[in-house]
Amino acid sequence: MSSADALRLLLLSSLWGLSFIFMRVAVPEFGPVPLVLIRMGIGALLLVPLLMSLRYLRLIWQHKGALLILGIINHVLPFSLLALATTRLEAGFTSLINATTPIFTALLGAAFFATPIQRQQYLGLALALFGVYVLSADRLDFTLGGDGWFIVAVLGATFCYGLAGNYSKTRLSHLPSRVLAAGSSAMSALVLLVPGLLLWPSEPVSMLAWGNALALAMLSTTLAFLLYFGLLASAGATATSTVTFLIPVSALLWGYLLLNETLSLQVVTGMVITLAGTAIATRLLRFRSRGALTPPRPPHE
Repeated sequence: MSSADALRLLLLSSLWGLSFIFMRVAVPEFGPVPLVLIRMGIGALLLVPLLMSLRYLRLIWQHKGALLILGIINHVLPFSLLALATTRLEAGFTSLINATTPIFTALLGAAFFATPIQRQQYLGLALALFGVYVLSADRLDFTLGGDGWFIVAVLGATFCYGLAGNYSKTRLSHLPSRVLAAGSSAMSALVLLVPGLLLWPSEPVSMLAWGNALALAMLSTTLAFLLYFGLLASAGATATSTVTFLIPVSALLWGYLLLNETLSLQVVTGMVITLAGTAIATRLLRFRSRGALTPPRPPHE
């Protein structure tokens, strides 16, 4: 990875880490669905100009059904579930549970998309799930006022991401990245338009909430999508996937600095276990035959 790509990776992880902060501040006043409508509506308006050619517009029309499905499972459902979760859970905690996305991607890929899982990856999957248990064991309270259902909402979001990753890979991998980003964002905005307006808050929304909602749309959605797909093209999928491990660190740091969230030993321990398991499951760390963990070989070796 070049130094420019490394800087883009750090910026991307910071922007996606900040998204949990923006949601936590804005969602109490907007509500989950109206906030996601703002996020995807503005994101679509800013991304659609990238499609101003007959070739891209033709691709959008030809694949409108698949892009609609992608928009629902990659944006509408997970963003709404995460926004709901942040009404109760801390931003850093939410981001750590969300970091299990590669686990669901691997499990769903093996179950429904004929993607094989190697033996060592099963260890990573088990370790990551144990890390989630360490994080949330004392918070799995499903009574009224408990955190249990909000944690389930985050896991539901990661399930959607895992489904979307496999769906995109098998059905839409031939499309240009700008078509995927702008097309799925526009479809998401259309799906959210009616429910978002029906659920629009009846009370005036503060400037602080509006500022965080706009930052979520412009920085953590539009700019982040452009950085992500650019990084994917220049650095490759393996290098880009390391953003999974940087986002929770970023969110925990921003939560500590901006929202005075605490960093307990339980959270740090759960983070280390979860991210280590995810690294093994995604094969960013591998075992040699003698049992040592090593980084994956470059493609040319």
